[in-house]
Amino acid sequence: MEQPFYKYQGTGNDFVMIDNRQQHFDKNNTKFIAKLCDRRFGIGADGLILLENHPECDFKMVYYNADGNESSMCGNGGRCITAFAKQLGIIQDKTSFKAIDGLHHAIIEGELIKLQMQDVFSVENHQKHVFLNTGSPHHVQLETNLNDLAIKEVGSKIRYGQPYNEIGTNVNFVKKLSKDSFQVRTYERGVEDETLSCGTGVTAVALAMFETGETKNNLVSLETKGGKLQVSFEKKDDVYRRIWLIGPATYVFKGTISW
Repeated sequence: MEQPFYKYQGTGNDFVMIDNRQQHFDKNNTKFIAKLCDRRFGIGADGLILLENHPECDFKMVYYNADGNESSMCGNGGRCITAFAKQLGIIQDKTSFKAIDGLHHAIIEGELIKLQMQDVFSVENHQKHVFLNTGSPHHVQLETNLNDLAIKEVGSKIRYGQPYNEIGTNVNFVKKLSKDSFQVRTYERGVEDETLSCGTGVTAVALAMFETGETKNNLVSLETKGGKLQVSFEKKDDVYRRIWLIGPATYVFKGTISW
């Protein structure tokens, strides 16, 4: 069989996108999903995203990590599937879609795509790190020498260590650049390595930096290896609401792969 696909990237976080509105794709074939994401034997991507029909929204987003397993929410993936839906003619410049963590709204403004994230009700402020869930679980900690940090080695120890263990977490290392700007490097579970960018990760960093007083701004700039993102939010009654992840989402190419 031949599987048509599209390739998208959001600040270097890249995805294989498949139009699965006809339900032809075998979602239980974990090995095939992992092969599609393999950078040597497949197309190569941080994850695979299926666009499917939904009875109440414009579409449904189903996200798989590069290891082939269905995963929690992916922010950059949510921005990319919005661009994909527009390319397919499903939407114009606004959309509402369903993901594993619930309903999301998105707005296309030129080259930028603004994705509304879920409200965050709990931020755990520990002595040396912050933990919160922005659709995916994230450990956030400040570092002084971020450029030389062995992200894969240090990140994997935290990802599998106490208190996360088998469930695991994504790990974000952060350096403050200015009062409203931070450099971020992220170790992603499921990829089990550093990615060039992580949407739910930079969202977690923005909220964590506000929570700990590292910034007083509710519009925060995040610099990743793959480019710049912004996160805006409001905090009311200890709840973070109206959280928007803002950045580019780019079509790369399309093709078919045999299987």
